[in-house]
Amino acid sequence: MLQPNIIYKQIQEITSKLIEVSLSVEQNFPSNQNGVISYSGINDISIAMKNLAYEEVYKKLEETKNYNIKMIDGALIQLLYKYKNKELISHRLAFFPSPNLESFQNEPELYENDELYTDILAKNIVTFPIRFDYDPKNFKELEHPRTHVTFGQYKNCRIPVSNPLTPELFINFILRNFYNTAFIRYTDNFPVSHSYFNRTITDKEKGVFHLGIYQ
Repeated sequence: MLQPNIIYKQIQEITSKLIEVSLSVEQNFPSNQNGVISYSGINDISIAMKNLAYEEVYKKLEETKNYNIKMIDGALIQLLYKYKNKELISHRLAFFPSPNLESFQNEPELYENDELYTDILAKNIVTFPIRFDYDPKNFKELEHPRTHVTFGQYKNCRIPVSNPLTPELFINFILRNFYNTAFIRYTDNFPVSHSYFNRTITDKEKGVFHLGIYQ
């Protein structure tokens, strides 16, 4: 089991590296209090779970600075872990892309010379939130996997994931898929260690579409 100090250190290093390569424009550095790893100034994040339009959810999170990282294109990233007696009991890793990229897309000449913006200039991009949860307390095989990913705001979208994710794995997933140009340029800045959480997926969940981490 990866101890909380390791997870905390990973988030610290990720935050610093995103600043260093100019992918983060605002940030809250992580905090670690009694096994709860969050960020300084965290507020009630239940807004992200309510039945609201995505634009409203994003606006509230942005206004209250409820994020670890605000990316160069306005996307918000949350990295939240909870431990009890040094055992991981939950995590919430969320990516909230800006619902409005028009400021980039309507004036591409301002950004087209910087490769960092290549992935967000296309007008056909449709943004949606992504959330990886580790929530064993509410486990119900197939219906509510211990570790799962939710795309968009679909109530019953819980795709099984083989393991809880480390901060390094989550950021690697986000950069590789949504900031690929920057990822290729700075890939050496974001290594992924070979330390993983234990598998939580069941045999039945392996039999349906799922996301897996294989070392």
